[in-house]
Amino acid sequence: MRLKVLFCLLAILIASCTKEVKTKDSLLQHLPPNPSLVIKINNLTNFRSELKNNTFLKDVEQLSHLNDILSKVKGLEHLSTDKTTALGIYEVGKGHYDYILVAKNNADLFNVDSIANKTLESITYEGTTITKYTLDGLEVFGVQKENDMVMSSSQMLIENMVRMSGNQKTDPNLEKLYETSARDKSATLFLNPEGNISLLSLKENNDANKPFSSWISLDFTANSDEVNLNGVAMATDSTKTFINLFKGTSPLANKTAAYAPLNAQAIISYTFDDYRVFANNQNTYLDRVKQTDSLFNTIEEVGIIYLNNKKTVLLKSYGTEGLYDYLDSKKAASQNYQGNEILELQESKLITEHFTPLVKNFEANFCTVIENSFIFSEDKEALQTIISSHKSSSSFDKDQGYLTAKAYMANESSMLFISNAAGIDFFTEAELSEDVAEDIVNDDLNDLVFASQMVMDNGFGHFNLLTSKIKQSQEKNAVSPLFTLELNTDLATDPQFVKNHRTNEQEIVVQDQNNVLYLISNDGKVLWTKQLDGRIQGDIQQVDIYKNGKLQMAFTTNDQFMVLDRNGDEVAPFKIHFEGGNLNPLAVFDYDGSRNYRFVVTQGRKVFMYNNQGKIVRGFTFTEAPSNILGAPKHFRVGNKDYLVFRLDNSTIRILHRVGSDRIKVPEKIDFSNNDVFLYKDKFTVTNKTGVLHQIDTNGKLVATNFNLNPDHGFYATSNTLVFMDDNVLSIKGKKVELELGVYSKPEIFYIYDKIYVGVTDIQNRQIYLFDSQAEPIPNFPVFGSSMIDLTDMDNDKQLELVAKDQDNSLIVYKIN
Repeated sequence: MRLKVLFCLLAILIASCTKEVKTKDSLLQHLPPNPSLVIKINNLTNFRSELKNNTFLKDVEQLSHLNDILSKVKGLEHLSTDKTTALGIYEVGKGHYDYILVAKNNADLFNVDSIANKTLESITYEGTTITKYTLDGLEVFGVQKENDMVMSSSQMLIENMVRMSGNQKTDPNLEKLYETSARDKSATLFLNPEGNISLLSLKENNDANKPFSSWISLDFTANSDEVNLNGVAMATDSTKTFINLFKGTSPLANKTAAYAPLNAQAIISYTFDDYRVFANNQNTYLDRVKQTDSLFNTIEEVGIIYLNNKKTVLLKSYGTEGLYDYLDSKKAASQNYQGNEILELQESKLITEHFTPLVKNFEANFCTVIENSFIFSEDKEALQTIISSHKSSSSFDKDQGYLTAKAYMANESSMLFISNAAGIDFFTEAELSEDVAEDIVNDDLNDLVFASQMVMDNGFGHFNLLTSKIKQSQEKNAVSPLFTLELNTDLATDPQFVKNHRTNEQEIVVQDQNNVLYLISNDGKVLWTKQLDGRIQGDIQQVDIYKNGKLQMAFTTNDQFMVLDRNGDEVAPFKIHFEGGNLNPLAVFDYDGSRNYRFVVTQGRKVFMYNNQGKIVRGFTFTEAPSNILGAPKHFRVGNKDYLVFRLDNSTIRILHRVGSDRIKVPEKIDFSNNDVFLYKDKFTVTNKTGVLHQIDTNGKLVATNFNLNPDHGFYATSNTLVFMDDNVLSIKGKKVELELGVYSKPEIFYIYDKIYVGVTDIQNRQIYLFDSQAEPIPNFPVFGSSMIDLTDMDNDKQLELVAKDQDNSLIVYKIN
């Protein structure tokens, strides 16, 4: 498939400077006709996050041809709205662009109060007031139209919009795609390839007189390692567009990669289930009258293999006899190479005459047959390489870049393009303008794969465009970063996994220093953000309040108890405010696994227990402790009895019945360390500040064991495993491991797939350690990270993922193979 389609994705960068934008109604009515590009931004927070965190987009942002529009769009960085926004890009001179942005109007839409160097003036044009903003030298023009605000970098464009108000006609193809575009994506791009040579950076002599298609709609998705554009291209019957070559045909499985050598730069594959239909479409496209040649009736795939900056062409057939007899009759000579016959042909124009525009500028001088495919080349050395590679099973479909791309592609397609960095260099020099090609060739793209696919169906071309980091084949016990994600500001909480009840997979929640809560998918995409009033205390707990399998997130902040649903919306009546704040982390008790939850909020000495309806549980009598409560209370079940455990700052421990009365009385004082209470060997187990382990059985008997730990030691326990972190010495079930000198977090125990993992982090040196229950290190640890970890099988593939804080403003996810 033509490289011009793949490079449409570069245009998304022009929107990366706008700040807060979402939509409902069509805003197209305000855009002047003939935009080069339209971007419908559904959720700008997510859009900007995806742009910001993708390394490839950061690189191509520096391309010289984007500088003009990027500098102008910076004038919109103070835009603020929660509605959908439409951004139109217009070419106002060769290689020069201006924009018009349309947004729903509100009082704080464009707040420039913080800018010191600014001027505002009013311009009247045909009875309409236009406000001109000059912000640090950048000009922005704004005018209100009904309930919408229209802003532009060009006075001429805004005046054109005013003059044509009410008479603007939107391209019906664009309008149809716009109104039916996905709303669950952060943004959708709409591009008309016709006449867009400058925006796509194509060479002037590029074959652009016949466009690839009419309007293309592309939904935008990105994470740290990949960019994906998925959408639809339209082509009416009356237009001579490239995709109409495949009208009336069905896509087939693409086989070209199986014949290309492993070291190929790229492959392109075109398929059709009926050559005669393709040939008729070809005649229409080329404006010619030509009888269909039955010689090629059995051809169902045309492939191009790019090898050492040269092309070879493949014709895959379901019946080779007729074409072989013809070629054999036209040979000038032949030779045998490793058991394969290579024909030297007399008719070098055979392929271009019958398969243009799929194949152009190609001399079919040599040919060989492998299985049921004819392979043509300009020199015999290329065929010798292909024959050798095929016999040694060293083919392009085993390349890791190809495998990375194919994982995102349909099995059958009308057009398929997959290229590594070397192929992209070759294509850019051949197809793109000289200055842009130079920028791309000079960029380091060696770890990336580029792919695009089109599936023709009922007059629509369904597109999938991809740029991705090449996923390396995983060795056993390998630990590799899946993605990193940069937030808008520094992290305030450690990232943790939460379950997505729809997919049964895990996602990530984290809060930043501005008290914004993020939900992040397991491929690194920000699903939503929610502004909270305060910092979350402790971990977020997941509950099923309605007992229908749909999970909510429950937590406390400094002065609120809240429950949010899957979409980040508040669940009534669970937004309860506590005067004076200073809440402990939330405790959630589910006594019998019946989901009749008890939400326990503690504030100083006070105890508030709520039920599933958000009402105080009246039968619970322990509503005030004699002293301030330390941390979240804990619930344990031993035998058939429930125990609620509270640590108090007067060095006492209270172990209660469900109703709040004392179940076990403990007279001894314990100067609690900064660690939780755990149930170990059916005993309530804590440590004090001098490193003594205190264990209380169900009869109230206390046994103290002195481990001589430092006051700031870490401690964690499960029913049969005891772990200490003391200075740089980790102890697991009595087995000690001396780590590098550092400042260590508390240890944590994870029990996954019948195996125990113990994690601890050197906060000072930013190293994460992971051990098994025998104190043996997990291979390939430590890894980089700067917080306590969370560990789970995030995507149900029986391989574990680990999430932790990366840099101050980013998180990182590792996969343990």
